[in-house]
Amino acid sequence: MSETMQAVQAVLGPWLPESIVNLLPDLWTAFGQTALMLGIGLSAAVLLGGPLGVLLFLISPGQSLSHHWGARVARRLLNALVNTVRSFPFIILLVALVPLTRVVAGTSIGPLAAAVPLSFAAIPYFARLTEQCLREVPRGVIEAAHAMGASEWQIVWRVLVLEARAGLVSALTVLAISFLSYSAVAGVVGGGGIGDLAIRYGYYRFQTDVMVLTVAVLIALVQIIQFTGQSVARRLDKR
Repeated sequence: MSETMQAVQAVLGPWLPESIVNLLPDLWTAFGQTALMLGIGLSAAVLLGGPLGVLLFLISPGQSLSHHWGARVARRLLNALVNTVRSFPFIILLVALVPLTRVVAGTSIGPLAAAVPLSFAAIPYFARLTEQCLREVPRGVIEAAHAMGASEWQIVWRVLVLEARAGLVSALTVLAISFLSYSAVAGVVGGGGIGDLAIRYGYYRFQTDVMVLTVAVLIALVQIIQFTGQSVARRLDKR
């Protein structure tokens, strides 16, 4: 046990039940595992789901790439794929992707393994949120950029993303909060994290105080994520 955790236990010992004090090192480990799962899942969502959402917007009816060859077929295929993945309850997706998880992570348990289905679910989720945010960009701004001879790449980065950045941050905040609960579900199949701690101690061992503690930690994390996301979005919103 680290000196920091020993100091924390010494300070909180007189104020908390012994079962909670003894659980603090495991809680810290579970917090790190949850942060790892969220970090990987959200990174995959931004790096892959964001561009996918931009593409879905650009090939949608009335947009700049909608008349290109193959745009209609691509639109139908991508929409079907996104809707199919999003329709899966996460617990079922978690189990269904076990073979893929073993190939990618080399194991089917632990936070790295749980990050695989989390990423798989986060990509289409954020893609759809990105598409919706881009639809809120005034069409006149896009047409003006086209009239000035801007390329598609310039329009995406200097018009669409720039104008929708506050909405994109809000969408990422919603995604982070949703997938915090998904990471807790991953504890059902040994994914680790705060959810796994709640199940092992709070449910299997009937330690109600541990269950209350883990719920309180999750609530606190949601509040922190929501406050941070709203603050950043407010600063970026120039309307």
